[in-house]
Amino acid sequence: MPATPQTTPLTYNGYVTQVATMAVVNVQTTAGVVVGVDTSFNDIIPQMLNYAELRIQRDLDLLPSQTSRPYTLTIGDNKLQIGAYDFVTVQTIALSVDGVTYPLLPATKEYLQNVYGSSATASRAQPKLFAMFGGDLSTGGETYNNIIVGPYPDAAYTVEVTGTVRLPTLYENATTPLANTGTTFISTYFPDLLIQASLIYISQFQRNFGQASNDPAMGPTYELQYQNLLKGAAVEEGRKKFSASAWSSMSPPVAATPTR
Repeated sequence: MPATPQTTPLTYNGYVTQVATMAVVNVQTTAGVVVGVDTSFNDIIPQMLNYAELRIQRDLDLLPSQTSRPYTLTIGDNKLQIGAYDFVTVQTIALSVDGVTYPLLPATKEYLQNVYGSSATASRAQPKLFAMFGGDLSTGGETYNNIIVGPYPDAAYTVEVTGTVRLPTLYENATTPLANTGTTFISTYFPDLLIQASLIYISQFQRNFGQASNDPAMGPTYELQYQNLLKGAAVEEGRKKFSASAWSSMSPPVAATPTR
């Protein structure tokens, strides 16, 4: 079994060097960190990484982004508050009762409000359903998100919420000794997508994104290359989660489609 990834990972310094080379921007090394000689180029690096990394994560729903956290329901309260930054998307919720796991089924909030509209003691029971209910109003959703369950809980149940999170960004290494050695999951396993997505972004910096630019084909060309790479990566991510052809981990067959 390989002890290291069989790719050519990108460190932060390597990433900046690659993008600068493709964008024809000169760089220099300052205190061990590669930076552009153009201040404007340096200014856009954080959001260039944001653009590329967020796009890859939204497009691929990466397996390592899935995690879980424990919470506790309150007796007689059908709302469960989870931190706004705990998850990007919630996928499953399960109760734990005496060591037995009971998955909750997703439903609409309207259904729960109509069927389980009472918090009276006689109406309480072990929850079976859940629905997303929005975030807190006072901070514009920056503090917590609400989940409602039904029926109203009759005990302080422990629940395990599973969902996706944002993976660490390569920019965390930008001002540290890790600039020349540290990598991330995306920069290790998707360096090709990372570079292509970044070049789409930097085309706007170079004003090469429309018909009036010096090279109007630059932006669309990088976009086409990104889309071509994305197709293969999406299939591979599906295979990891057994959601590829026929809900298997196999590549899509050319000659035949197997049944599930």
